[in-house]
Amino acid sequence: MKNKFSAVTDGADPLFHQAKPPVTGVLLVNLGTPDAPTAPALRRYLAEFLADPRVIEIPKIVWNLVLHGIILRVRPKKSAAKYKTIWTEEGSPLLAISKRQANAIQTQLGETAIVKLGMRYGNPSIVKALREFQQEGVRKIIVLPLYPQYAAATTGSTFDAVTREIQKWRFVPELHFINNYCDHPLFIDALAASIQEDFAQHGQPEKLLLSYHGMPKRNLDLGDPYFCLCQKTTRLVAAKLGLQKDEYLTTFQSRFGYAEWLQPYTDATLEELAKSGVKNVAIISPAFSADCLETLEELALENREIFLHAGGLHYRYIAALNDRKDHIEALVALINSKL
Repeated sequence: MKNKFSAVTDGADPLFHQAKPPVTGVLLVNLGTPDAPTAPALRRYLAEFLADPRVIEIPKIVWNLVLHGIILRVRPKKSAAKYKTIWTEEGSPLLAISKRQANAIQTQLGETAIVKLGMRYGNPSIVKALREFQQEGVRKIIVLPLYPQYAAATTGSTFDAVTREIQKWRFVPELHFINNYCDHPLFIDALAASIQEDFAQHGQPEKLLLSYHGMPKRNLDLGDPYFCLCQKTTRLVAAKLGLQKDEYLTTFQSRFGYAEWLQPYTDATLEELAKSGVKNVAIISPAFSADCLETLEELALENREIFLHAGGLHYRYIAALNDRKDHIEALVALINSKL
């Protein structure tokens, strides 16, 4: 009795016999965003984000009491107010920019791959994107977390989410995971070009701050390479720009809780600079591939007020690389190295 594969006679595995070449999927991943700038939406988003053991490395039974007993009762309303200051007609800036990045990359790759976007927390989810790949017959997946510098809480967590879903599949596709690109020449070139363009328009400031998202210092002590990769990014960008050591600083922003985080802190550094007589600074965050709450609200607004209030005169935020042409070309080069 013939089975449904008996017509296949070319010697190939009948299960994967296709008229067309196997399909490759490219999964772009970023942190995520609430669905709306409202307290209920923030509560859902923060509940997922702050429940990730890669993000909060505290015993679960203790952390759940703090998370559900205090944080999710207080923080959603405060965070929603901040999101309202940056929300656009397209919705969340991070999601809107990420969609543009995905579309631009798809345009450059053409028919060589299917590009999808997945957020680690919130929508569109990583699971949704992966299951769409599965339905479309994707045999090879390239995962590109849009975090230039590896950290367990970001890139590591993305790996967890991807593999947790794929563990459920009967057929495991060929998987390529890009875990950082902080020293890729095209990425460094794009960062340097964006800073040079700012300097050409506004003049070189007294200090350029390269501000990275903070992490608990404990992570560094346990062997997380994030701090070192941030320093490497700064060093490469400064060399590309020809900056002297007294013309730039590496700092860390977005502290949470009471533990010691990576230092120097961005907000405290800005205050100290202003009080010491520095009047003109520019700030950029090479840790963010797309503008979001931490850049558009924290860096561009909150930290500006800190610097000016302490005596500074000129403060400007240099945008993330977003969907700049040179940034897209750098990301496509990364993907092509796995194609």
